[in-house]
Amino acid sequence: MTPTGKNLHKSSISSDLILVHVALLIFLVMVLVPAGLAEGTRTWEQSKFEELTKGTAAGVAIRGSGGLELAPAFKALYATPSTYVWAIAADDAGNVYAATGGPARVYRITPSGQAAIIFEPQELQVQALQVGANGVIYAATAPDGKVYKLEHKPSGRADAAKADDNKSATPGAAQEAAKPVVDPSWSSSVYFAPGTKYIWDLALDKAGNLFIATGDHGEIYRVTARGEHSVFFKSDETHVRVLAFDAPGNLIAGSDGSGLVYRISPVGEGFVLYSAPKKEITALAVDRTGNIYAAGVGEKRGATAGISGTTPATINLTTGGPQNPGPQAPGLNITMAPTVPATTGQFAFPGGGSSGGSEVYRIAPDGSPGRMWTSRDDIVYALAFDSQGHLLAGTGNRGHVFAITGQDDFVDLLKAAASQVTAFAKAPGGGLYAATSNLGKIFVLGAGSEAEGSYQSDVFDAKVFSRWGRTEFRGAGNVEIFVRSGNVDNPDRNWSPWKKVDVTKDGQSGIPAARYAQWKAVLHAGNPAQGVDSVTLNYLPKNVAPEIDDVSVQMGLRYQPMPKSAGSSLGTDAGGSSGSHFESPVPSAHDRDSVGVKWSAHDENDDQLLYSVYYRGDGETRWLLLKDNLTDKAYSFDASLLPDGGYTVKIVASDAPSHSPGEALTAEKVSRRFEVDTTPPRIENLAAAVEGGPIHMTFRAGDGFSQIKRAEYSVDAGEWNYVEPVGQLSDAKTESYDFKVSLDAGKNGAAAASEHVIVVRVYDRYENMGAAKTVIRAK
Repeated sequence: MTPTGKNLHKSSISSDLILVHVALLIFLVMVLVPAGLAEGTRTWEQSKFEELTKGTAAGVAIRGSGGLELAPAFKALYATPSTYVWAIAADDAGNVYAATGGPARVYRITPSGQAAIIFEPQELQVQALQVGANGVIYAATAPDGKVYKLEHKPSGRADAAKADDNKSATPGAAQEAAKPVVDPSWSSSVYFAPGTKYIWDLALDKAGNLFIATGDHGEIYRVTARGEHSVFFKSDETHVRVLAFDAPGNLIAGSDGSGLVYRISPVGEGFVLYSAPKKEITALAVDRTGNIYAAGVGEKRGATAGISGTTPATINLTTGGPQNPGPQAPGLNITMAPTVPATTGQFAFPGGGSSGGSEVYRIAPDGSPGRMWTSRDDIVYALAFDSQGHLLAGTGNRGHVFAITGQDDFVDLLKAAASQVTAFAKAPGGGLYAATSNLGKIFVLGAGSEAEGSYQSDVFDAKVFSRWGRTEFRGAGNVEIFVRSGNVDNPDRNWSPWKKVDVTKDGQSGIPAARYAQWKAVLHAGNPAQGVDSVTLNYLPKNVAPEIDDVSVQMGLRYQPMPKSAGSSLGTDAGGSSGSHFESPVPSAHDRDSVGVKWSAHDENDDQLLYSVYYRGDGETRWLLLKDNLTDKAYSFDASLLPDGGYTVKIVASDAPSHSPGEALTAEKVSRRFEVDTTPPRIENLAAAVEGGPIHMTFRAGDGFSQIKRAEYSVDAGEWNYVEPVGQLSDAKTESYDFKVSLDAGKNGAAAASEHVIVVRVYDRYENMGAAKTVIRAK
């Protein structure tokens, strides 16, 4: 292939690539830009989970598939002075015991909410709890902790009450009140000291054997009912985080490091059921049919993440005095200021510092695993089953409780007044106790639903002043719908009052015209079961004239028309949201004979716009139409359509396609002045003569519109040479040239030739070129 052929081949490939890129841009435009923009009456509909989570729910649950329903009854039972509640356990009488940190205590809370401190160790945390036979409480502390055995002595209860009365009556009672009063009817003793840094969880089997999950060496200890202890299972993980039992009596354990779920037989033989995609197993639950549910958090850092050891995120804790730290996020260093002498230290936060959200997995009785639920934002700290057998997940760091009813089928039940929901325990009447951290509280999650709940949507911005029409409701049961409107984005700043909408009739909202709107649903318990599937508000924005932001004109550029997708002439933005749409750059190519006009425009109503292009010459008053009914924001035309001279272009934008006749509005903008010059310069009086040796040349160049830029000459098809005009400065529409050229004896025998061809060419300011030649013959 010749070099020229190679260049042509490369040029062809480049052209093909350009065409591919243009086609890709066109495809993106057709896919990403709505088929048409909004017009006329619009709708704001909310039904999807992602939309509804932006609102505020009180006693209302949000279905993962979309819609609202009444949430289970949820009330605060007791607010502890501690910041963290790590574990809870309930006895047969319905009393709940709470293991806390900051300060480290064990609280006993009755079903009526009466609380007493029954244990306060020297360690920083009470991390885990179990209620054993005869009401014995096993409490594990950390770090460098022990397992304590707490036993009740009924004779000490009256003494505790008397001590409280004496305190309040003595001088300095306020200072004394700051110190905890441990109920003297409870005794504590060290039951087992494993000598490890962390004790993460406790579990009791039917025979009364206590199993202890520890950190630093990933060991599980067993302490028999007779107090005999031994290492029951040694994993190759750094931490064994959680424990549970299945129906046959196997111990189920979850690790931190590689996210392993073990099944350990009663004789201590371990088998890895599942290696989770997440690094830490934070919770376990086993249902009646033998399915094992495991919550995983944190991103793994390579295949050996759990073998080399991990360092949990830590928090700073203070003990010995009352604290009021306020809400805190896990995994952060939290320092609480004591009012009395205290001890401080650092403790690993379970699940703290985790990133990447969390997942819940199900391991079937046959051992097959599968992912049930995932969240990018929520960290699962606890799993339990409600009275209907639904799996509940307590999460942080937003304090939500989710019901997981199937694979990727869930309900966002409620949000606790705390950052993390950390533990569950059975409550009387088929309910559950729920524990939280930041702040440390105990709640009761009822078996039945709330009698009434309300939901307020987020504030909707119509972008422009709008009239609000009918409100459409889809759902069932006893549900009331209210709407309101305003002209500031904060509803508390003098919006209209809530107005109830009769959705059984015409559904007219009856609220004032305004830019912003909001709806509220009030759900009442009854039969049929209440629920909101969707709420839609119809509105008509006041038409606002479009705006043209900029108009530019470029000589020598041709814009390619953008292809139109089917049905693109009209359409509606179903979301009702105005704003920027993706716009692909208009394809263009260099063409010196074209004039390219490009503009940018927008419409606050998101109306479809049509454009017209006009031009006007210098000194003229009338605008002449070049092209109308354009949808692209660029247009090119042949420069030869306009005589040489100065011009301006005007763009007129109209929203007529989106409005009834007589309702359309227009806007216009004029470009900066530009000049058109397509006529080449003239060359006059070209003369050449041989005078001795050199050739003496003279000519005159002139242009009707622009200045002469440069001139060049060539002798006998030689190279082009620049020549200056008389006076050297080329700044006029007419220039004269007078110069001599020496002949090169070696060039085609020029010096001896009897005939010479002289060619001159002249350029004006717009690169138009005029040429002329003359022939001289030797005499």
